[in-house]
Amino acid sequence: VDVVYTEGSPDERISMNCRARANPPALYRWRHGTWEIKLMEQPDEHYSLVGGNLVINNPKQKHAGTYMCVATNIYGTVISKEARVRFGSLEEFSDEEREPVYVKEGQGAVLLCDPPKAWPEAVTYRWIYNEFPVFLHTDRRRFVSQRTGNLYISKVEAQDAGNYSCYVSSPIIGKSVFSKFIPLIPLPPERKYPADIKVKFPDTTAMLASNITLECFALGNPIPHIVWRKVDATDLPANHEISESGAVLHLYNIQYEDVGGYECEAINTKGKDWYKAWVYVESAPEWAETINNTQIDIGSEHTMRCVASGKPFPFIRWYKDGYMYGKGELKFSSLTFDDSGMYQCIAENYWGIKYANAELRVIACAPTFEFNPVKKQLLGAKDGRVVIECKPRAAPRPRYTWTKDKELLFNNSRISINFDGSLEILNATKNDEGTYICFAENDRGKANSSEATSITVAPEDSEVKVGDEVVLSCSATYDPMLDITFIWAIDFRIIDFNAEWQHYEHGNGDLRIKNAQIWHEGRYTCTAQTVVDNDTAYADLKVVGVPGPPGVIRVEEIGDTWVKLLWSKGAEHNSPILYYTIQTRHYWALYEDDWRNASTSPTVLDGSVERAEVTDLYPWMEYQFRIIATNEYGSGEASIPSLKIKTWDAPPVTAPTDVAGYGGRNGEIVITWTPVQPWYFYGKKFGYIVAFKPHDAYDWWYETISDPETRRYVHKDTYFIPTEEDFQVREFQVKVKTFNVKGDGPYSLTKVIYYPRDVPTEPPTDVYARPVSSTEALVWWLPVVDTGTGLWFLAHQVKYWRKYDDPEPGANRIFVPASVNQTRLENMLPDSHYLIEVRAFNGAGLGPPGEHCEMFTKRPPPPDPPRMWRYISWTGKWLYVWWDHIQYDWFGNVSFPLYYKVMFRKTGYIYGKVYITGWHFMDFPMPQVGDYELMVRGRYEGGDGPIRKISIKGKTKKSLAMDETMVVFIFVYYLSWFYVTYIFLDLSPII
Repeated sequence: VDVVYTEGSPDERISMNCRARANPPALYRWRHGTWEIKLMEQPDEHYSLVGGNLVINNPKQKHAGTYMCVATNIYGTVISKEARVRFGSLEEFSDEEREPVYVKEGQGAVLLCDPPKAWPEAVTYRWIYNEFPVFLHTDRRRFVSQRTGNLYISKVEAQDAGNYSCYVSSPIIGKSVFSKFIPLIPLPPERKYPADIKVKFPDTTAMLASNITLECFALGNPIPHIVWRKVDATDLPANHEISESGAVLHLYNIQYEDVGGYECEAINTKGKDWYKAWVYVESAPEWAETINNTQIDIGSEHTMRCVASGKPFPFIRWYKDGYMYGKGELKFSSLTFDDSGMYQCIAENYWGIKYANAELRVIACAPTFEFNPVKKQLLGAKDGRVVIECKPRAAPRPRYTWTKDKELLFNNSRISINFDGSLEILNATKNDEGTYICFAENDRGKANSSEATSITVAPEDSEVKVGDEVVLSCSATYDPMLDITFIWAIDFRIIDFNAEWQHYEHGNGDLRIKNAQIWHEGRYTCTAQTVVDNDTAYADLKVVGVPGPPGVIRVEEIGDTWVKLLWSKGAEHNSPILYYTIQTRHYWALYEDDWRNASTSPTVLDGSVERAEVTDLYPWMEYQFRIIATNEYGSGEASIPSLKIKTWDAPPVTAPTDVAGYGGRNGEIVITWTPVQPWYFYGKKFGYIVAFKPHDAYDWWYETISDPETRRYVHKDTYFIPTEEDFQVREFQVKVKTFNVKGDGPYSLTKVIYYPRDVPTEPPTDVYARPVSSTEALVWWLPVVDTGTGLWFLAHQVKYWRKYDDPEPGANRIFVPASVNQTRLENMLPDSHYLIEVRAFNGAGLGPPGEHCEMFTKRPPPPDPPRMWRYISWTGKWLYVWWDHIQYDWFGNVSFPLYYKVMFRKTGYIYGKVYITGWHFMDFPMPQVGDYELMVRGRYEGGDGPIRKISIKGKTKKSLAMDETMVVFIFVYYLSWFYVTYIFLDLSPII
């Protein structure tokens, strides 16, 4: 309904109601003029939807206008009539002073109200006399027109002198205003004069059954008397009323018979005056013929017609699903599905608007006898007329055929198939007895009047987890004389069980889905099909699993240690995403799949976020990003990696490690360090600054090295050579820091290194060695002891060579730190005589050698592994393995055997369980599933021997049968051996 809103209203809101009858329930929208209010897409501070009602909070002038409610469900859309929202107002009177009115006593007077603008226009007028709230009472002499607000005094008297103010009230908005006072000043009396009509009612057009008011007032002295009459009628209508001392005529519930001329006459003793005007009656639209819900076959002709009465004659227009569709009469020559929908016929004239709603549903369906089956038994009179009706529901109209006892019938002189499908038999005889079946067929399908095919157990909506199995059931009743086939389809695509046997199985109507995957989700349709009819049922299968990969990753902003990412949500697979994990891969990743979880802000990225900041990145590093979504079923596939980006550069923060060094010869000092890894460069032009100074010096020497891979710096200065004052060594302090184009990094810890005056003077003592295997040995010694003489050395050199076969200059050399007094010698030759020498070393060179140590390496293991056999127990639960026992030759060139190592591990694995035994057989539990490897090798004084390996398959029917065959073979083998022994050795008495 129309609404008038007053600014400053305590509610500060407008509520417009809308409710539609609909099943399923309707969804509501609203239109403001030609603009649709999009409440579903974005919130609005003024508009809100409560059910179907539109609420306008804190209304403004921009909200004025026409509103229309739109209701929608699956069957179509209808619109409401328009309602207008206006802002109520009543302006103030002008501030200008009113001129006095001078009038002679006995004369008539008119005081003009000149009211301000008001909306709504329905206001009431009264006049204040001298002061508020003293209001002027109207009578035969005084009249206030409710059309203009003017005050009419037919005969002024001395008592009328005073001040008058026009008082205007709006009952709808609850506001009143009044004008400046108008002084009325009577003058000396004037003679009498005849009646003179000043308030005249105009020609009036009224709506049928409404109320109207006609005003008529005259000035005159003496005071005139008002008389009302209807032209060409003896009396006024029965529904009239006269008020205001005859000045006002009310006509209530006006009808067409009240049309005509109305006359008012003013009479006094000096004369009379009269006035005549016409009253017309018109009416709002009323339906004479309207529309109703209609269901019509596809391809049919159809006409929709609305007829309305009203004056003036209503204009007819049409809406379909909320939009203008036509006018007058709607005609359809051939209905299609697009013609289905909600239609609204609207009749409108000046006095109102009338709506009629109806649904047009265009249907197309295969024939079915479910709602109107053919009679099971029919009795007919001999030599009479028999009609068997056949009225299936079908659209479009089907083609009809009939059979009698499975024999097709054709029209002849006695039997005919009528247009409506009924079968007519004339002059019925005994031979006409039998079973008759009506067949109906159109482009949608076919059916027959025998027992219809009907699904009794329909598939149910189901939910399955990825990788699990689910069964959709389907069974039906059908005519036992016919064969039935069950056809399954997913999303209307028929399943080919021959091509898709890996995923689907079916039997007795049921569908089994093996190893369900996300793409198995959809609507499954079971169709029970016979040659004459079918029935269909469907169920929705929901597959839940890990989420799909998120959408494309976009880099929004880049910093030195952070990057802001934006992505889109991937498929949830019917389970909400709990959180996201962002992974990074930088330029120096070890391999292609070296992705690592990144630090983010916020720390936990719940499933609702689609942007985040990745923190704790390396500056000046090339990165790629990917995102993994996780729900209650696990983590899904990672997104496509982002484009490669590089973070901004920054000063380095990592110092080199393992800073060390030593003094050499001729003033050289050697400074070493472990270079910084490339991902800590943090910028271009990365390098090192090496700082060093003698311990007793104040100033540092600085050297800049621009190669980031450098790990050693040699500085030569004769100033650094130790003097007599330095005793045996001279101490130096060294430190190294990093730098790049953005600035310097921190220094490493200061390290003290030494510059010796001379080579070590003492050799290590008590050198001893023992062989570990045929190619390795352990050697140890007593290091040189600092006795307070200032002796300093850097490392030990261990040299070893074969005494008689190798020249000493070509000996193998190993350098061992000074803090270590033992080492392992490798790559030695078996069964050889070695000499071992140990010396102390510093920057000046090698010290004197100690006594040589002599040792012999052990003989090597044999080159071939032992042969091995195996068999499986009768029960298939135990695996028995045995191998050749190693025979040792005391005079041979191989080492002595100690024991056997047996490893049992799963195929493809590096590690397994290792057994040590001195026997040459073992038994193991037979693995039930999977493939395994069994390895045997000997352990000798000279080390591990070569490996013999066999493969073990997990127990299956096939492998078990083969193993049993092998056991039988072994049994027969030994039985044959005993038989040969019996014959050739003649041991029968013993046996």
